[in-house]
Amino acid sequence: MRAMRVHELSEDIGVLRMEEVELSPPGPGEVRLRLKACSVNFPDILMIQGKYQFKPELPFSPGMEGAGLVAALGEGVTAFKVGDRVVAGLRTGGFAEEANVSAEACRPIPGPMDFAEAAAYPAAYLTAYVALVCRGHLQPGETLLVHGSTGGVGLAAVEMGKLLGATVIATSASGEKLKIVKARGADHVLNVTQGFREKVKELTGGRGADVIYDPVGGDVFDESVRCIAWNGRLLIIGFTSGRIPTVSVNMPLIKGFSVIGVRAGEYGRRDPEAGRANLAAIARLAEEGKIAPYICARFPLERAVDALRMLQERKAVGKVVIEM
Repeated sequence: MRAMRVHELSEDIGVLRMEEVELSPPGPGEVRLRLKACSVNFPDILMIQGKYQFKPELPFSPGMEGAGLVAALGEGVTAFKVGDRVVAGLRTGGFAEEANVSAEACRPIPGPMDFAEAAAYPAAYLTAYVALVCRGHLQPGETLLVHGSTGGVGLAAVEMGKLLGATVIATSASGEKLKIVKARGADHVLNVTQGFREKVKELTGGRGADVIYDPVGGDVFDESVRCIAWNGRLLIIGFTSGRIPTVSVNMPLIKGFSVIGVRAGEYGRRDPEAGRANLAAIARLAEEGKIAPYICARFPLERAVDALRMLQERKAVGKVVIEM
């Protein structure tokens, strides 16, 4: 089978190379997937660069979530049969034509979705769900400020916030991309290059945002501290700006807000029962047609580096997908 693999960590994601790889038969409890699509995520870039908290052994294929057809079953697998359409959490291995995956990491593809949509929805919407429901406890009528709203996890948070009954203020550094975010349900959109602190206060009658969803960090985090409401929750999703910010602890004390870390995958690993419930919740929303990822570009496997560069250069809106 063909696979895009990394043999050395590098700042340059161009080290990714196409190879012919012999895949072993699926082991006990595993299924062999004939992958049809794999979502591209920012952690894929970080893994190639050796900067992600999870560091796979070399060589490896990036690709955290994929969708395809069950091609073979390992010993003891009864939940699936050959030919089933499934989506799987992989951590790595998705930039390939086939992969062996734990059956427990596989779920049926929600009815309305094609393979690309199925590959693109789990990580983004699970992150949004864990952040807003499990960690941020977003309530109907509250104001949600979503940074990085044109990215996959940001756009998912905009949609999830509206489903939960919040007023959503979405930000980005691109006014053109914000038109898409507005069309996907945001109540207000703000360009962060012009600052957002005063506008958020104006839109909230001086209170500030109840929940702030921040996958950006850096200067965006710093300004968020200045426009969060009393009893607010500032959710730390990631640091796509490249700078990990700090906060003087007198600010949460005086303003009465909480800074809360969100790792959706780790949440499920630490509490498997809760993790399964969260996955079931977003699957139900997808089955009902209430969530569906916005896919801005689809690339063939041999152009996986181009797909990654689209994320790295911040040209994407929503999700980018590799199709096999």
